[in-house]
Amino acid sequence: MTQVTAPLLNSEVSPAQVKIDYQVAMPQPQNHLFEVTLQISNYSSPLLDLKLPVWTPGSYLVREYAKHLQDFEAFSGEEPLTWRKVSKNHWQVETEEVAKITIKYSIFANELTVRTNHLDASHGYFNGAATLFRIPGLDKQAVKITIIPPAPQWRVTTGLPPVSGEKNTFLAADYDTVVDSPFEIGTHQIHHFEALGKPHEFAIWGSGNLKVEPVIADFQKIIDVEAKMFGGLPYDRYVFFLHLFAQAYGGLEHKNSCCLIYPRFGFRDREKYERFMQLAAHEFFHLWNVKRIRPKVLEVFDYDQENYTPSLWFCEGATSYYDLLIPYRAGIYDVKTYIKNLNKEITRYEQTPGRRVQPVSESSFDAWIKLYRQDANSGNSQISYYLKGELVSLLLDLLIRERHSNKRSFDNVMVQMWEKFGKSEIGFTPEELQEVIESVADTQLHDFFQRYVHNTEDLPFNEYLEPFGLHLVEDLPEEPYLGIRVNNENGREVIKFVEALSPAQQAGIDAKDELLAIDGLKVAASQLSDRLKDYQAGDTIQVTVFHQDELRSFPVTLDSPRPNKHYLKVVENPSSTQQENFAGWLGKPLKNI
Repeated sequence: MTQVTAPLLNSEVSPAQVKIDYQVAMPQPQNHLFEVTLQISNYSSPLLDLKLPVWTPGSYLVREYAKHLQDFEAFSGEEPLTWRKVSKNHWQVETEEVAKITIKYSIFANELTVRTNHLDASHGYFNGAATLFRIPGLDKQAVKITIIPPAPQWRVTTGLPPVSGEKNTFLAADYDTVVDSPFEIGTHQIHHFEALGKPHEFAIWGSGNLKVEPVIADFQKIIDVEAKMFGGLPYDRYVFFLHLFAQAYGGLEHKNSCCLIYPRFGFRDREKYERFMQLAAHEFFHLWNVKRIRPKVLEVFDYDQENYTPSLWFCEGATSYYDLLIPYRAGIYDVKTYIKNLNKEITRYEQTPGRRVQPVSESSFDAWIKLYRQDANSGNSQISYYLKGELVSLLLDLLIRERHSNKRSFDNVMVQMWEKFGKSEIGFTPEELQEVIESVADTQLHDFFQRYVHNTEDLPFNEYLEPFGLHLVEDLPEEPYLGIRVNNENGREVIKFVEALSPAQQAGIDAKDELLAIDGLKVAASQLSDRLKDYQAGDTIQVTVFHQDELRSFPVTLDSPRPNKHYLKVVENPSSTQQENFAGWLGKPLKNI
């Protein structure tokens, strides 16, 4: 029974003796609907508030999970209860003189990502934030979750502990744990293995060219390296979830599990396999950095709105720095591959014009409206806190190592943050983070943070690399500079990006224009670079496009070539100190790269 009125005010809810039991069924999985039943016993307030989170920790975007909720009903026994929708994610039920309440609703689930829900004839996967209500005032209450699979051969995998004697039933200590514990339900593969004496599971949905044994062996190496840094594993059992899909990539960290999604045929090629290991190393590193070492604003999650912090450059960026280092330290790839991967990251940074517009602390703060909502101008106006944070962490690591002859490093920063904040899960402020880094470096870093974290000054790679016998070199292409990136989309050559202040932008060419010809001759995206080699800087060419369905021809004066690749090179005649510094950093002689 729906009654649309102003919300009532709830009296204080007494959590004593209240029981919260969820049942998640999927009787017809092909309709993509999880059928959820919530039973609350021993409830004593005249109102029941129910809220579905708008986001999930680790993915900083308001995703409006409530948009997928339908068929809401409320009962006491067989009697319907009056309820009202208070806001987009808030339901309120009148429960005067009602001790036992049943709530029923459905969740549409047809979006396969690590942070959403997916249900079809092959499996069910759901995240707590996108599926199960939070009851304000009862956030610290234990929650029991029972899964009703549609077929007896479907099994259930989750990081939650099972309830003894109750089939497919699991117990979460509180609502934060509900949010932090995804479920995979189906006929997925499950592989058990041990690492450092603790049980681990590898749950795989989908098929492809993945070979389980070498992946598990490399997982064990990653676990070992990361655990040694922090002095052990902060869990009793861990689950790696993997979804194999067509063209997908991503991960989401949890306190005793992580969810990975990766192209199903992305494992035979060595470079793609190594990228998967970097993804796994990244999400596993989050066990410490983010899940336990986290900003003050994320110490207690506000599930109803954005949680702003300028420190995601450290949460995600430092983790990205280590996701390249950890597989190297684990022996999954060699020092040449590590340097090659670092070259790619520096090249991406240098080819992002937005680095001169957006400070990385602002990128962190604005994650909610920018990073996950890319548009045609994002490359000109934004810098990823993952990417720049990674490279800021690199410079800080080199700074610390050079000052202390490799006896200290950014590893010590991570360990101090773990000891001071992570073990007790006390959130850190930006000032406290800087203080820890300064204490390890044993120097004042106000100028560094002002220039490279809070402002847009370009990162001085060579200043920090030179003590380690390296310098950054640019490659110039043969063709003059036009300033566009073009992709073929269904037979159309679509301009995806126009760089700010480039010849193309100054001539009036826009992203989403369809490129047709240069000087009257048809050109494809794959041919553009070669075609431009026929011209020199200063030449004016006619670029013909469909601009908002109108055939237009723009005169464009080409500019001098711009670097399209950056790579690290050994300095000429490196000194003994430079060689010692490099060997202390990466454990190999400088000549090895």
